[in-house]
Amino acid sequence: MRPDPAVLCRISRTVQQECGVGRFSGMIIGTAGHIDHGKTALVRALTGIDTDRLPEEKRRGMTIDLGFAHRRLQPITGAGDGPALEFVDVPGHERFIHNMLAGAIGIDFVLLAIAADDGPMPQTREHLDIVSLLRVERGIVALTKADLVSRERLVESEAEVREFLAGSVLQGAAILPISSTTGEGIPTLGQYLVNASRTLGTHEPKGEFRLSIDRSFVLAGVGIVVTGTVAAGSILVGERAVLSPSGIDLRIRGIQAHNRPAQCAQAGQRCALNLAGADLERQRVKRGDWVVAPSLHAPTTRLDTQLRLLHHDLTLKSGVSVHLHLGAARVGARLMPLTDATPGRNADLPVRLAIDHPIAAWRGDRFILRDASATRTMGGGVVLDPSPPNRGRRRPERLAALAALAQPQPAEALVRLLRLSPTGIDLGRFALSAGLTEAELRTACQAAGAHVLKAEAHRYGVAFLPARFLELQHDLCTALGAYHRAAPESPGAAMDGLRVTVDTRLSPVVFRALVQALAEAGALTIAAGSIRLPSHQPALQPAQMRIWVEIRRRLENGGFEASWVRDLARDLSLSESGMRQLIKRLAQMGEVVEVAPDRYYLRQTVHQMAQILADICRAASDGTVTAAVFRDRIKTGRKLAIIVLEFFDRTGITIRRGDLRKVQPERLQTFAKPSR
Repeated sequence: MRPDPAVLCRISRTVQQECGVGRFSGMIIGTAGHIDHGKTALVRALTGIDTDRLPEEKRRGMTIDLGFAHRRLQPITGAGDGPALEFVDVPGHERFIHNMLAGAIGIDFVLLAIAADDGPMPQTREHLDIVSLLRVERGIVALTKADLVSRERLVESEAEVREFLAGSVLQGAAILPISSTTGEGIPTLGQYLVNASRTLGTHEPKGEFRLSIDRSFVLAGVGIVVTGTVAAGSILVGERAVLSPSGIDLRIRGIQAHNRPAQCAQAGQRCALNLAGADLERQRVKRGDWVVAPSLHAPTTRLDTQLRLLHHDLTLKSGVSVHLHLGAARVGARLMPLTDATPGRNADLPVRLAIDHPIAAWRGDRFILRDASATRTMGGGVVLDPSPPNRGRRRPERLAALAALAQPQPAEALVRLLRLSPTGIDLGRFALSAGLTEAELRTACQAAGAHVLKAEAHRYGVAFLPARFLELQHDLCTALGAYHRAAPESPGAAMDGLRVTVDTRLSPVVFRALVQALAEAGALTIAAGSIRLPSHQPALQPAQMRIWVEIRRRLENGGFEASWVRDLARDLSLSESGMRQLIKRLAQMGEVVEVAPDRYYLRQTVHQMAQILADICRAASDGTVTAAVFRDRIKTGRKLAIIVLEFFDRTGITIRRGDLRKVQPERLQTFAKPSR
């Protein structure tokens, strides 16, 4: 027996409340600094956890890959688990900068280790540059190995560090002398981090769920486990997800946070996910993949970005090869500037990245670029559009759209895009590119004052500025008025021809949505595929009107026996082609209905048969009707009864399940009011 979805929703909400979704107040701290400046020893002194887990790291005494530790804090309210300080320990050696970058995603606070005896070194500068490019603006400097130098050297080192930090994101940061060996400064540093975590505020689980994988392994009896930082949203044990960019369907079998089982994972947490999936294999799960909500899976090989260079002497040549670090992924890419502006240090430039292999990315994600030899950090920036158009990338309109997408708030980005787009904004694509939930998208639309049209194949519809919608309504009604004056006998204009007259830039799907919205508002009428103003009444020529009177009389006398075009033509001494042309015109006017090729009823007769079906269904114990019962009620042959029923199936008045049909009450008035 399948569980009731409503019950599942209530359980889901209860679990979210119990596990604190929306109230996570921990802090992720990333270490940074030159090799052998004491980062790992510092984390061990603060947490009691040795983050060097690999045998080679133990043998060589240096961090090679990412290490993780945590320190649980006392609960603020005095009950339950408190928040946690979560540490990501990164390598300091230049050969392992790619591993350092894999651990930099999602950190809230940087712990910069600088040895008092050495002072700032090359990797200290590169790590600080990377932290700056990733916009991590909170941090502290641990002046390590303080026990190995004199007081005079300690004062001198602090001055060197102050000068080194000038102009960086850590300018003015606290500098604490530390010794992991003697414990000097460790309690003070620990309390500083605790206080910083309490002023950081809570992590709101905004957006759809996504987690960047930085480790993947198999545990005996458990299966595949991945670890990473939750970049957005939240997910519960048992919920579905997708491994992106490969597209493998997943189920969250279990969650651990701080080495404890948990019922949910949410934005701002480091956690481990136990994954299950029919097509899941360990070799297919790798660092740089993402676990995402199913609606967010959209791999890309192109990114339009805003890039900031670190060095003023760099030249941006189109097609130059780079290493792209985004999330925990590292992939080759080619760089294509979107303007001819001369780059300068700390200047933001629009740049397209053509990526060698599909990756997962969303608007607002930060990234780092290193040169083709992976020896120099060139710069970094933010993703503006993860699925940009292939053509027109340097056009002024496109550059203006990228400037709009650079706005941090969805509502502001949306309103600026709406001002630039006379053909509307696909809200599904807008939400997907930024990882927004449906509720967040709805809030952004309301704040932007968008007018939203429901459109086929557009998950959330298409948005326009209200002024643009009114302009389209005016143009459409004006075009219809001109059409009626030019062809007063026509029942209305065809959809495609009207679109060409109004605005060819509108896609057929969006134009149909516009017409439907205006029809629902009463601004125009749709009948038999033709569009007209409500005030327009198509007129037949006098000779055609006389024939129509005879056709109507014969159809009325025929009752529930549909008339063939050939029989009407014979009875009225007309050619079949002439009769067919006239009766199709009458169908466009809404007077008659073609239930099968060349077979017609009066519109009111079709409505009458629909009401008979409804009566039969209301009287039946199971609310259904069979062809035999319907045939007996309208007193026709079985073949004609089935033709009529199949017509009702096509028009949505009935839903067929095997030999049984049910009436859709909301569709019963489809043929209720014949056109005049």
